[in-house]
Amino acid sequence: FAQTDSVTLKTLISVYQRTDQSVLLYDWLQEHDIETQHGVLHVTVSGVPKGNRPVILTYHDIGLNHKSCFNTLFNFEDMQEITQHFAVVHVDAPGQQEAAAPFPTGYQYPTMDELSEMLPSVMTQVNSVIGIGVGAGAYILSRFALNNPTLVEGLVLINVDPCAEGWIDWAASKLSGWTSNIVDTVMAHHFSTDELTDNQELIQTYRLHIAQDINQDNLALFCASYNGRRDLEIERPVIGLNEDTVNTLTCPSLLVVGDTSPAVEAVVECNSRLNPTKTTLFKMADCGGLPQVVQPGKLAEAFKYFVQGMGYSKYTSLTFLFFPSHCASTSALLAVWGFRLGFCIALCDIS
Repeated sequence: FAQTDSVTLKTLISVYQRTDQSVLLYDWLQEHDIETQHGVLHVTVSGVPKGNRPVILTYHDIGLNHKSCFNTLFNFEDMQEITQHFAVVHVDAPGQQEAAAPFPTGYQYPTMDELSEMLPSVMTQVNSVIGIGVGAGAYILSRFALNNPTLVEGLVLINVDPCAEGWIDWAASKLSGWTSNIVDTVMAHHFSTDELTDNQELIQTYRLHIAQDINQDNLALFCASYNGRRDLEIERPVIGLNEDTVNTLTCPSLLVVGDTSPAVEAVVECNSRLNPTKTTLFKMADCGGLPQVVQPGKLAEAFKYFVQGMGYSKYTSLTFLFFPSHCASTSALLAVWGFRLGFCIALCDIS
């Protein structure tokens, strides 16, 4: 991604990306501001759509932008083996990108539903997407998939919360006013109490990023929008009875959460509302609120098997796992992957 003068983001890159298995590429991305029915979206595009393959579309969480949320994962070598075969579009929520100008007084920030309605404008030259969203971004992509099922081939939802109850309600009762201490509130959204205490290097890096690199007024508007979200109103179908009529995600979905994340209960709740034949829950061991940052290798490998299960095995640089046709699903592939590597994966039928 484009070089930045931000000391904090340089720290993020140096601390969490310069590993033996990471490669930093900065010269192949294009940034665009796209007009939509609800305002302007800032997007960063890598590559061009290739044939009928879907585009990988990402959406970040509150307090982050596409760089601080996804750089570590997408610069990881295993992930780049996949992305060389797919175009990637990173979406920044309005006003959350680097050096974003403050909104004028009285500006009405889009609701979460409206943020999802902005995405078709990004897809004018795209047939379909595989979405990767974190927190608020996972909610937005879920809403988009519910409204546009033919445009979404698969979803990777990290820390997704399908419920209307906002985390800010809880945080506000624990902290002395979220409007005057929005950084602490956002940190409580991302990290557990233990993680806030135990992982000082990571915590300090992200605290500085949220406080210094994101426009605080714009962030407050995005937070208020997320806190005012509606319930996704999805429910688990009864296979053989109502799977064609019930309101739920119809695409293959991989739900991801760290085992010490504040989002565990919300992700498990989401898992209980989805089709068990199309959904896999990956509860990542030894991981907190930012699995794409702390465990990019595990997530990249899970994504490889997810893409393979969708029928794109020739683009994943993996030995194909042969199953009988009735069980060669994304969930089956991920379950075997979890068994082989000793990670904690629970299939969706475990609620």
